[in-house]
Amino acid sequence: MGLAQKQQTHPEPRLVGTVIPIGALRGEQSIGAGEFPDLPAFGELCKNMGLALIQLLPVNDTGYDSSPYSALSSCALHPLYLRIQDLPEAEAEPSFAEKVEEQLGIFRDEPRFPYYKLLRAKMELLRKLYTAHNGDITDKAKPGGSLASWIQENLWVKEYAVYRRLKEANGEKSWKDWESHQKVTVADIQALWEDTSLWGQHLFWVWVQEALDTQFRKAATALKALGIILEGDIPILMNEDSCDVWAHPAYFHRDLSAGAPPDMYSPLGQNWGFPIYNWQAHAKDGYAWWKNRLKVAEKYYDAYRIDHVLGFFRIWASRREDTSAILGRFVPAVPLTGKDLKGLGFDPGRIRWVSQPHIPTEEVWNSLKTGGLDSSDLTAAVEKAFTLALDRIGQEDLWLFKQRIKGEKDIEALTLHPAAKAYLLAAWDNRIFLEYAKGRYSPVWYYRNSRAYASLSREEQQNLEALLTQNRQASEALWEKQGKKLLTVLKEASSMLPCAEDLGAVPDCVPRVLSKLKILGLKVIRWSRRWEEPGAPYLPLAEYPSLSVCTPAVHDSSTLREWWEKEADTQQFANFIGVPYLSPKYTPGIAKIILNKIASAPSQFLVLQIQDLLHLSQRWYAPDPARERINVPGRVDDFNWTYRLPAPIQEIGEDKNLVRAVRELSEVAPATKPLQGQKGKNQ
Repeated sequence: MGLAQKQQTHPEPRLVGTVIPIGALRGEQSIGAGEFPDLPAFGELCKNMGLALIQLLPVNDTGYDSSPYSALSSCALHPLYLRIQDLPEAEAEPSFAEKVEEQLGIFRDEPRFPYYKLLRAKMELLRKLYTAHNGDITDKAKPGGSLASWIQENLWVKEYAVYRRLKEANGEKSWKDWESHQKVTVADIQALWEDTSLWGQHLFWVWVQEALDTQFRKAATALKALGIILEGDIPILMNEDSCDVWAHPAYFHRDLSAGAPPDMYSPLGQNWGFPIYNWQAHAKDGYAWWKNRLKVAEKYYDAYRIDHVLGFFRIWASRREDTSAILGRFVPAVPLTGKDLKGLGFDPGRIRWVSQPHIPTEEVWNSLKTGGLDSSDLTAAVEKAFTLALDRIGQEDLWLFKQRIKGEKDIEALTLHPAAKAYLLAAWDNRIFLEYAKGRYSPVWYYRNSRAYASLSREEQQNLEALLTQNRQASEALWEKQGKKLLTVLKEASSMLPCAEDLGAVPDCVPRVLSKLKILGLKVIRWSRRWEEPGAPYLPLAEYPSLSVCTPAVHDSSTLREWWEKEADTQQFANFIGVPYLSPKYTPGIAKIILNKIASAPSQFLVLQIQDLLHLSQRWYAPDPARERINVPGRVDDFNWTYRLPAPIQEIGEDKNLVRAVRELSEVAPATKPLQGQKGKNQ
């Protein structure tokens, strides 16, 4: 019986756990980055600390992109986490351990692992081992062999192996840039799989995946024996350059790019570049793709985190012509129509006024006057901007963007003075509505700041706001219906306990649906505030729902230590937890006070980043807390996603002060509020 099924009739005790990227582990045999066989040793450490749950970041194959949320496959595991020395082929070759040490040993003591170099080195070793033992591996893949049986149990590996072989043959380029096979059918993929001349190349990827599956399942079984719950992370979206989008294009709307609407941290919104789902196509197939994805995850996990659960209700989608997400819209949503706008008294001219940017001549000149140009250069730069980007409206001092300009990418491609280009990009969203299809409109996020909105009379603004409120309410009903349906499918498809990441601009329907389906939401303390009140006071911990996961930090944020020293209003937070005299300098003592207070929340799960637990001992403080982060959103560099523990697991376990402090924390955390309809006792 899985955790989700037990939840229906039996209470789960209050669980305290930790979250860590698998690559961060430092085991006795892993070199450079953590591997699946390191999990049992880490589980022993967690058990000694009194922790009952380990949450992993995604472990899917992402190729040479270090972000675990940019997967090449919804099912395939990442070769980086394979322990080569434990493979039967390596054990049969006594000298191979020396080769591993020779090629990977240089990465052993790196403070953060060099993702690209390490992965490249491991893949070279795997190629050598495969080539040396190709005969034995091929025999196992023959009918009746162990590898053949594994393929039949994991049919997804066929299209994955074909995709990976083609991707490698095309220099790791996106499938959109391949020389051939950009568009394929199920029959095409099967034909490539059955091509005997390609069998050896396909079998390599199958062999690697079978080995990863074996090692991960063995590690998961060991954790279960220790009484440790293993929680996975299921990213909602797929990379456009993935086996799944390539092989199953009907499941995705590639003309739209998923992301998040603007907020205080991202004023232009977030454009992730991932396609959104065609839920109608998924429904037609009985959600088989999602069910299979969960079936694969269930081999390892007792629980799973649903990344960006809001996307199951509605997703913020931008057009592929734009780079930012400022002109995005929620999908699905009840559209505004030309008839709706005519009902506000808008004739075709005014509909154009509210749905297209109108640019005054003077503003274009002013945008370039501060560029340090002399008069002749200024005139030439302005005239070029008008010629390449704008069309005049009759004889007015107003201009529209040329029809060939469809989005920000077109503006960025113009050979204009940087000041003119910056102005035009800023002007692109200066409108109330975006006409995303003929006669269908959605309000722009900052529509109240637009030139058109300011020109409306007070009565027109009030009528417009009433229409938008009515439209949003209708859309909310649509979101609730979709979210409930999709999450019900997910919950019924697996015995794993679902935990939802419900951060962002959360519609009112989301907590209702999560509560009804008994899916745990997420409470990040620094962001759980009454933002509409003066001073944005923190939400009292006692008001956290039992159906929640409580945490002070996530992988995309600073650690608790860095937040305390560099970002937080420490006095406000100290007052909030009832300990007003705390130093702005983070120490193990302050860590203990804060974490113990956090543990008083009635959330069913208290999950802490491993870094935040390590700060209970001075021994593990990095000189700069910023170096302890896992990811800094918006950056693409060698730092992100390469965090490693500051010492091997065994050495950390020898820190008795740390082990004692974490155990005391786990003992403080009470099971104060069992889930609705449940009764039980603490563990």
